[in-house]
Amino acid sequence: MTTAGDIMHRGAQWIPAHETLDRAAQLMRDLGVGALPIADADERLCGILTDRDIVIECVAMGHDPAKVTAGDLAQGTPRWVDAGADVDAVLNEMQGHQIRRLPVLEDKRLVGMISESDLAGHLSDEQIAHWVESVYATR
Repeated sequence: MTTAGDIMHRGAQWIPAHETLDRAAQLMRDLGVGALPIADADERLCGILTDRDIVIECVAMGHDPAKVTAGDLAQGTPRWVDAGADVDAVLNEMQGHQIRRLPVLEDKRLVGMISESDLAGHLSDEQIAHWVESVYATR
């Protein structure tokens, strides 16, 4: 059985909720990623911040990214998967919530992220096609 831990990208990093968006953008640049899990003071997942969130919810609204925090943009219940979950559970979570990036936790600690490119390297063409149709479909 292939698990989330088998397909995830290791080395994912949290952004603390109190950190500003300009710092988040710098960290995304340095890590070469487009999304960061947001951690609360207890290092628990409280959201996901994307580069698009920074542009749409901050910059395009005329706000200063040096004054808006990652926690200010954390909304809703963040989705995640356990490192031991099988690939079907990963796909169900991503498809069911139309999300493209999924944090992987083990013992409540971030151990990786699963993105589209991670899926592409581990799924059949049929699975990828179904995933794309589910995630990118408009509701």
